[in-house]
Amino acid sequence: MATHGLMPDLPGRRAAPTPMGNGNPFDSLHREIDRLFDDFMRGIDVPFLRGGEGGALRPDIDVAETDAEVVVTADLPGVDEKDLEVTLADNLLTISGEKKSEREEKTKEYHRLERAFGRVQRSITLPEGLDENKVAATFKNGVLTVTIPKKPEAKRASRKIPIKTG
Repeated sequence: MATHGLMPDLPGRRAAPTPMGNGNPFDSLHREIDRLFDDFMRGIDVPFLRGGEGGALRPDIDVAETDAEVVVTADLPGVDEKDLEVTLADNLLTISGEKKSEREEKTKEYHRLERAFGRVQRSITLPEGLDENKVAATFKNGVLTVTIPKKPEAKRASRKIPIKTG
């Protein structure tokens, strides 16, 4: 039995890529529990509760797969494009960056200066058969979109299946 999905994520340790849908019930349970916690924590804006790898904040991510490509969308409000890094190696997509904000307010009665800093990082395992040489990423209004096309041999051919009546 493979135990890679049961091992905790430790700082500096990269999770081994696992094929999606490999039939292991523990992998399926692990993904479902992660999804439940992500859904629960989505509405709670308490950074220490939403911690990710190495104490970094975990941005919300959506993954969509079609016959031609995989599209990953990440919400990264407050992160500048110059502070953002996207890497893809061995089917492991890692999104990381620095969130920096400073707000100053001066009036006759008071002077207030607020600063917020933090690291964001999220890694996800992608399916086999993607063309890592043709990855495209765009960043607009705090939303990162990464598009990874599938290799021609990995694209599924579909056909219509006739349905017979009783």
